[in-house]
Amino acid sequence: MIPLIHSKTEYSGVCRKVIRTYGILSVEIPLAGCMAGLPLYKAVANEPGLPNILWITSEDNSPMLGCYGDTFATTPNLDKLASEGFIYTHAYANAPVSAPVRNTIITGIYACSGGNHHMRSQYAKSDAVRYYPEFLRSVGYYCTNNSKEDYNIAPSQIKGIWDESSNAAHYRNRKPGQPFFAVFNSNISHESSIHKSIPAGQLRHSPGSVKLPPYHPDTPEIRHDWAQYYDKVEDMDAWVGNILRELEESGEAGNTIVFYYGDHGGVLARSKRFTYETGTRVPFIVRIPEKYKHLFPAAQPGSKVNRLIGFVDLAPTLLSVTGIRIPEWMQGHAFLGRQTTPPPEYVYMFRGRMDERYDMTRAVRDSRYRYIRNYMPHRIYGQHVNYLWLAPSVASWEQTCLAGECNREQSVFWETKPPEELYDTEHDPWEVRNLANDAAYGDVLLRMSEAADRWMISIADAGFIPEGEYASINSRMPLYDYTRSGSYPIREILSVANTAIQGDRDSLERLTAHLKSEIPAIRYWAATGLLILQKEAIKAIPQLKEALADTSPDVAIVAAEALYRAGETATGTGALLKAIDHPDMFVRNHALNVVDALNLDSDEVKNAVTGLKKDAEGVSGSMRYDLRMTEWLKKKWNL
Repeated sequence: MIPLIHSKTEYSGVCRKVIRTYGILSVEIPLAGCMAGLPLYKAVANEPGLPNILWITSEDNSPMLGCYGDTFATTPNLDKLASEGFIYTHAYANAPVSAPVRNTIITGIYACSGGNHHMRSQYAKSDAVRYYPEFLRSVGYYCTNNSKEDYNIAPSQIKGIWDESSNAAHYRNRKPGQPFFAVFNSNISHESSIHKSIPAGQLRHSPGSVKLPPYHPDTPEIRHDWAQYYDKVEDMDAWVGNILRELEESGEAGNTIVFYYGDHGGVLARSKRFTYETGTRVPFIVRIPEKYKHLFPAAQPGSKVNRLIGFVDLAPTLLSVTGIRIPEWMQGHAFLGRQTTPPPEYVYMFRGRMDERYDMTRAVRDSRYRYIRNYMPHRIYGQHVNYLWLAPSVASWEQTCLAGECNREQSVFWETKPPEELYDTEHDPWEVRNLANDAAYGDVLLRMSEAADRWMISIADAGFIPEGEYASINSRMPLYDYTRSGSYPIREILSVANTAIQGDRDSLERLTAHLKSEIPAIRYWAATGLLILQKEAIKAIPQLKEALADTSPDVAIVAAEALYRAGETATGTGALLKAIDHPDMFVRNHALNVVDALNLDSDEVKNAVTGLKKDAEGVSGSMRYDLRMTEWLKKKWNL
């Protein structure tokens, strides 16, 4: 049901927008560099002055709170905050992992629009994009961050954006009478909180009382990790209570808008890192003092707000609340203040590389349905991520399925993916019944598929460029600027990618022809389509062999895997051995992902993998994803 894209481009004004038309769809794309002046709105009579704003964030937790109807949760402080404020029922992280989310929040653009969507990448930010603290400080706010940054941007571009950013940063350090914007972040509920098991006798939440999702088998380790995580959420709630009490004691509660949210979903397997409800839906509560009741999103505190919101909306909402004109390049919608927009029909989500593992999905959520497009359907959901496997529950799930003790719903995680998924979240909250092939939902599937295409084109989604190309592009210009420079035909690339993932043998000739494209990303997706066809791509073997010499190393790697799966095992293996020795870490990492997927274990491959150099100038050990893959492969090979 993925529509083919036919397009033309029209230009309107000198630097206003690009109107792209394709099929029945039209979208508007702000051009890079269009930084108009940002005048303040004039004050309105009888409105109070600038509010203080306090952001309280917790890491990795879904809406596991009493105020969200979770009767197993113990969260009295957040439940009280919800009773005094407004609880957003449809709030979403635009990515299911922290660093790309924080990039999206700090910039007001989707991280995949700026090329900052891969986990812990440090590609440059465009000068056309500014951080929201810069706007707030320009109107007099004292801006503090306590203390996590993790913005997925070159570190040199982060310096100086806060008045304070440290474990000691606090709004109390501002000048008398100065409005403050303060972030307090807790990692109490972070994924790492279940890596070391607490003795069962010390748990406050009983493992035996956990209501398991249908995709998790009933094992002691899974029950224990769920119970332990509920304990950690309870601890996080107590921390929130301390922050709120401190605000009361400061005398500023009546002048301060309080936001609380989780930075994405999590943390047991199939939540964090995955664009499902469990990975992206978050708790989101806003408490607004009576003096700012003109900002209320509903009639009375304690109300539920059903508007769809995403984290890309946070920066424009801050500007709207504080009277700053929202620049056109911001991609979200204000949901509070004088620049509040009508409620959007959709929120959008994305996934790129998660640590050492490549995968790519895009997702669309309306008030009822979730649509997911898998751009790497040839990879299983549950690819081994070293950090994820530190949780005892993950290995327990894997081993249970390997032993043949998992039912259908529990086994899917360990299988390759369909190109499209569609879920009715009202009747299937755990998203285990894929409706994409159900004719009764064909209209819904088409509507949401078209919405996905509109969105990806409108933001000039950089995720279709393989990461091995990023360093070269970034040496010339930020990826955000590149994708708006005229060198990135997103609609043509998207059309080829959409064709590739369908695995349709009728696309063989078209994909083979695209291997000759002048655009590296088109060649990459053409090769991916031939890879997905596997032995049905035998007729393309000569062209795939030519692609082994492609100037894009990622194209060569995909061609190598395609050749291997088409029966040319020696040729494919030889090309992968060459890629393992490539000077770019992300190219090496891509090749190692393929080694694992193909289960290669010859002595020649083992020697190449174990011989990787441990030093890499300018790359910290935690960022050496190729070495993380090496660590896993050595374990897999019992070396």
